[in-house]
Amino acid sequence: MRRSFVHPAAILTGLILAPLIVACAGSPSESVEPPARLTVGTWGADGAGVIVTETLVHVHIGCTKGDFPLPALLDSEGRFNVPGSYILRAYPVQLGPSLPARFAGIVRGSVLTLSVAVDDTVDKKLVALGPVTITLRREPNLGPCPICESAPR
Repeated sequence: MRRSFVHPAAILTGLILAPLIVACAGSPSESVEPPARLTVGTWGADGAGVIVTETLVHVHIGCTKGDFPLPALLDSEGRFNVPGSYILRAYPVQLGPSLPARFAGIVRGSVLTLSVAVDDTVDKKLVALGPVTITLRREPNLGPCPICESAPR
């Protein structure tokens, strides 16, 4: 009778990859139909925050801030890609003009992953912010940079 030998590295690799495969397989909550638009409220994380009102989405990533108007309709996968404006030098003193920007994101339940591409017309370059992952009804923590109490009008 022939015995099979499994190398210990193969076992270790299987033990490491198994939880990743299970995590990536998805959960029943992910199969829920995504909303048609961003949920009104405060979304937060360490280093980022978003305030969604009925008419505006106000974004903070670090010491920067920007806005885009609602409705920002989500596609069937929960994604959006919309134009807006952004201020790269917002704290401690706001400097420079509001710059054209594109906001792209994907919503999965109460989690939003967001990226911003800012056309820095002052320094003549494209500035990428994110991606950041933020959670609905979580308080934003921006360190020394304050988040607005509410979205600007």
